[in-house]
Amino acid sequence: EEDILKYINLFYASPEDEHSISDILGKMDEEEKMTGAIAREEEEEEEEEEAVTETDSVIIQLINKTINDAYNRRASDIHIEPMVDKKIVQFRFRVDGVCFIYQTVPFSYRSAIVSRVKIMSRMDITVKRLPQDGKIKFRRPTGDEIELRVVAIPTQGDVEDVVMRILSKGLAKGETMPLEDMVLIPRNYNEMVNIISKPYGMILCVGPSGCGKTTTLHAALHHINKPNRKIWTAEDPVEITQYGLRQVQVQPKIGFDFAAAMRSFLRCDPDVIMVGEMRDFETAKIGVEASLTGHLVFTTLHTNSAPETIVRLLDMGVDPLNFADALLGILAQRLTRALCKNCKEQYHPSQEEYEEIAEAYGREAFNKLNISYNDNFKLYRPKGCDMCEHTGYFGRIALHELLIATDAIKKMVQKHESVEVLRNQAISDGMTTLLQDGILKTLQGITDLIQVRRVCIK
Repeated sequence: EEDILKYINLFYASPEDEHSISDILGKMDEEEKMTGAIAREEEEEEEEEEAVTETDSVIIQLINKTINDAYNRRASDIHIEPMVDKKIVQFRFRVDGVCFIYQTVPFSYRSAIVSRVKIMSRMDITVKRLPQDGKIKFRRPTGDEIELRVVAIPTQGDVEDVVMRILSKGLAKGETMPLEDMVLIPRNYNEMVNIISKPYGMILCVGPSGCGKTTTLHAALHHINKPNRKIWTAEDPVEITQYGLRQVQVQPKIGFDFAAAMRSFLRCDPDVIMVGEMRDFETAKIGVEASLTGHLVFTTLHTNSAPETIVRLLDMGVDPLNFADALLGILAQRLTRALCKNCKEQYHPSQEEYEEIAEAYGREAFNKLNISYNDNFKLYRPKGCDMCEHTGYFGRIALHELLIATDAIKKMVQKHESVEVLRNQAISDGMTTLLQDGILKTLQGITDLIQVRRVCIK
């Protein structure tokens, strides 16, 4: 047992950590046995919970260790889940978009753990029946500071779950990912640079929550962030900071929403405006008007594809003529796991696998790529090594679908055409769908078809 724990600590513990996770869990087990918690009945558990408080050193060590380990393993989220049925508190990390169990601790510590996180994130520890949001600025043993966004939410069984979102290293330091590093295919990169260089118009970045829309918009802003341009952003919350941008955090509770922020921006002599999200008709209407009055407007929306975004905004009540004039382009994106560069292995796929890729891409469009099935046709698959913790995947990349507002698209917007008609026109204008972009990146060995299919329907 000692040898196993030693090797676990060797590979997973930070060298600067004072305590290993096994030491902390050992202390918790000792406390559990000393208090006789395992043998107690449910009514006695309440008394024991009071004995274990959020100020106990073992709880502080546990939370600190969990945050440090999550950061070292490149986790984007930490989930703390009291399991009423199994009488445990489960800790899970999300790494590269996939959750896995990190550790479990005795159920009797649930209140102390949640209270400790609430204290760190400046929440009200007496409020247990309503969701709460907070932030933690956590100083690591190495001296650098990371930021976590925290949500505590009441769940079934009279317990509270906690989810902590860790801002990436770059975001925490205020660094911005360059547009060149976003793995855009040449057509998408050139078109994107072209539209963000326009003096006015509207650019939308769409996709589900957590797909990197804000990161992409900040990369675009970074590309045009020059002293001769005044850039205002309204965000909820401000996650990425850039020198030269004037950034505002909206406060919907006091009536300072995105629409109110945009109205204020228009009186502040802007060249470029970035709005965190178009949640309602009023924000969309002001955004369209701002882009028609000589401003470049960036914004996000939760839709599944670029053509669907047009129909969604028109259904929201936006004037089709104004929107057609304002629109420059729509970038839809998804995040998928990337193959580990250290251990991915090349292989010659079967004829069936080749046919599956060609069918998924679209037979006619795939034929234009001039990729034939022969001995030189190679793909890559995951293998697993110490660097990727034997998963075969390391990091994530974005898949993109960039619709450019050509004259033909603008006419269709004015006529309020269907999603299918808009999609066919965009493809004929050169748009690559999300699935096609994923397949191109599969052929390049950046990811594989299994991961692409996880995030793309068609």
